[in-house]
Amino acid sequence: MAAERLVVIGGDAAGMSAASQARRLKGPEELEIVAFERGHFTSYSACGIPYWIGGQVPERGDLIARTPEEHRARHIDLRTRTEVVELDLAGNRVRARDLDSGAESWTGYDKLVLATGARPVRPRLPGIGAHGVHGVQTLDDGQRLMDTLERTPGRRAVVVGAGYIGVEMAEALVHRGYEVTVLHRGAQPMATLDPDMGGLVHSAMNRMGITTVAGAEVVKVLTDEEGRARAVATAGGDEYPADVVVLGIGVEPRTALARAAGLPLGTSGGLLTDLSMRVRGHDDVWAGGDCVEVLDLVAGRHRHVPLGTHANKHGQVIGSGVGGGYATFPGVVGTAVSKVCDLEIARTGLRERDALDAGLRFVTATISSTTTAGYYPTAAGMTVKVLAERRTGRLLGVQIVGGAGSAKRVDIAAVALTAGMTVEQVVALDLGYAPPFSPVWDPVLVAARKAVSAVRAAGA
Repeated sequence: MAAERLVVIGGDAAGMSAASQARRLKGPEELEIVAFERGHFTSYSACGIPYWIGGQVPERGDLIARTPEEHRARHIDLRTRTEVVELDLAGNRVRARDLDSGAESWTGYDKLVLATGARPVRPRLPGIGAHGVHGVQTLDDGQRLMDTLERTPGRRAVVVGAGYIGVEMAEALVHRGYEVTVLHRGAQPMATLDPDMGGLVHSAMNRMGITTVAGAEVVKVLTDEEGRARAVATAGGDEYPADVVVLGIGVEPRTALARAAGLPLGTSGGLLTDLSMRVRGHDDVWAGGDCVEVLDLVAGRHRHVPLGTHANKHGQVIGSGVGGGYATFPGVVGTAVSKVCDLEIARTGLRERDALDAGLRFVTATISSTTTAGYYPTAAGMTVKVLAERRTGRLLGVQIVGGAGSAKRVDIAAVALTAGMTVEQVVALDLGYAPPFSPVWDPVLVAARKAVSAVRAAGA
């Protein structure tokens, strides 16, 4: 009996996790695996790119968990610098193009995995394609930015956007000695937080020497006579000099192939799957990683949440299904952490506008505390905000901004959200305590206790 063939499109977290898990379950005599990757690199930490750019991670190779050669040694036919340009679902085949030679060929499959990832949002503005303008999503993107930084004598950088990518790249460029200006359209940076918490991030970034300009709508990248970026212009008529421009506006699912093939997409353009990560209505097609939408367990809606943690889990689930096993991915609560210099930022669950969009009535509670006992030498300030459902007291979301030791406390809330706990139940959690780690009352518990009072005061 001939071996089945699995074709994987995308060679990073979801795709190669799926291929590797399938290989663990089935040997090459049972399952042939062919994987296509547009770039030069596989199985790397995209989340680590800002820290390589900033110098905290010394070498590019430190971000790579498994090279193409290592995958091939495990009997995976991995083809780098090869882009799939067409899906023929009726014929169970894909058309791929060698990006170096231009040669194209068809490859048949029995089972197909789409792990095409996401791409940086790149608005259609004059000059956006100029030399020196970079989006940073893949390791190839990071290498191109690094090459620009090493060739460019000037030390002025403009970051467009102040989400996770924007603030992390701002920090990276500060570490490289750049004068950094962050331009963003919102009232505060970090739109993943409520504006009051984003205001804390704004103040801290300014204290760190990063110029943060709110309400700035970028309309053009100005270039010099050689076509290189020299400044960024905003709708208000201001110009911000730039030797390098980094786009941190966010990302969108890379699903043009799926759309052209008629596969089901959600409101954000991400692929829709069932709990086993099979594409809806297609038993022989799976999808995972940044190209899919996932179920928000708190709001009960599907949304695009591009994170490496999810992508790796998706890959494990897909690989189990392809290999004849069984696994599911139930959904997410929206947990994410980041930092800019010495400021840690975390959130999980719903923001106020998310709760309003979901039709939920809620109360909020915000407290200021310290990361350790106040008298301990490493104590740093920390602000925690809690959202709770008004009638039931169900925990809806937590946001944290503070010094070292703040961000990972959000994991307490992530577990509580997944378990559907109330803020009263959160207050009763038996958390670890010692002065070097926490005040007697952990700040998350203090915020939850204040939320309990707000729920009771609000009544039904």
